[in-house]
Amino acid sequence: MNESDGAAAESGRARAAATDRLLARVIREESARIVAALTGWLGSLDLAEESVAEAIEEAVRQWRTAGVPPNPGGWLTQAARHNALDRLRREKRYREKLALLADPAEAAPRAGTNEPDERLPLLFGCCHPALSPDAQLALTLRAICGLTTAQIARATLAPESTVAQRIVRAKRKIGAAGIPLRIPEGSERAARLGVVLTVVSVMYSEAHLVAGADAAADRDLADDALWLARVIAHELPREAEAQGLLALLLFHRAREGARAVDGELVLLADQDRARWDRRLIAEAQAVLETAAMLRRPGRWQLHAAIAACHSDARDGGDTDWLQVLTLYDMLLAYDRSPIVRLNRTVALAEVDGPEAALDEVDALRPALTGYHLWHAVRARMLRHVGRRDEAMAEDLRALELTANDAERRLLEARVDR
Repeated sequence: MNESDGAAAESGRARAAATDRLLARVIREESARIVAALTGWLGSLDLAEESVAEAIEEAVRQWRTAGVPPNPGGWLTQAARHNALDRLRREKRYREKLALLADPAEAAPRAGTNEPDERLPLLFGCCHPALSPDAQLALTLRAICGLTTAQIARATLAPESTVAQRIVRAKRKIGAAGIPLRIPEGSERAARLGVVLTVVSVMYSEAHLVAGADAAADRDLADDALWLARVIAHELPREAEAQGLLALLLFHRAREGARAVDGELVLLADQDRARWDRRLIAEAQAVLETAAMLRRPGRWQLHAAIAACHSDARDGGDTDWLQVLTLYDMLLAYDRSPIVRLNRTVALAEVDGPEAALDEVDALRPALTGYHLWHAVRARMLRHVGRRDEAMAEDLRALELTANDAERRLLEARVDR
């Protein structure tokens, strides 16, 4: 290969990378709208989602060679419509459904209207309580974020075959049970919104500390979760908990640059706070204030308020631990999960001492004995009270239970000391 051939190859790779970045953005912005619109016209989430997934695959192949079209969203819409028509022809229902797809203008995503975002009814449908939590997450990642089965498998640490089965069964259940793709109202919305927000939170968590990886987050998945939180908060401005989750994810995202440095995990107390994104922190604080003005406190607002306490501190030693503990005590009224109670013990140790915190940690043994962070926290408390041999054993057990390379290196450093 001569020099000109090498330069051409390098240019081609750069062009393909730029195309892929644009495609990822278009998928995030448009695919869920198209799935929602096609589902409304066809009456089948399965058919709509598969048609859009095929269109995305076609875009990857064609855009890399022919370039990105002037209207990427419109291109995806038309390709998905054609795929749906082809499937309907094969199913011998073309004549019945053709009228629903006859006008290309009708298939374009709505813009410049005051109607609710089409993605929100689809998101509530994907998070219907009739579906299992694993199915809710997998279907949301597929239908809303446009992730492939392989990408979802990597994000959720599940085999591809398992993920594929979850998605197929979830779509079949939506069709068989007649689950509506709509934004619920009144008391029904409160319960359903909690599920939706939990799924988005899990999405964000899944992007961190991936098995076999370093401390860097899966930025695409983390960005998808933050993007979804923004969509929900924008479309449901009177829902305080939607604002609370958005604030929480913004606080977490702001710390990303200090949390993972050169692939290594840096604990909150040791982070260089100059690396925190102050623009995101300011946005998070404003969103949290908006939520507070609605005067409907809840779980996600309290999580965000705890994150705000950490963001307000100049360094780890400046943290207002009494306020953090008070907020955790308030959070227990909404969320008594073992993970929340474990996190509370860290604040309790700072306020009342490690002995009191150790008692609380030990009480969580039945629920969390298989969770690596329970052993890591217990090791920390044991070390503070001088029981170093027991602390070493707990760190070793935490090391056995974690699959993330960065966490393993952090724990190994403790064991070696």
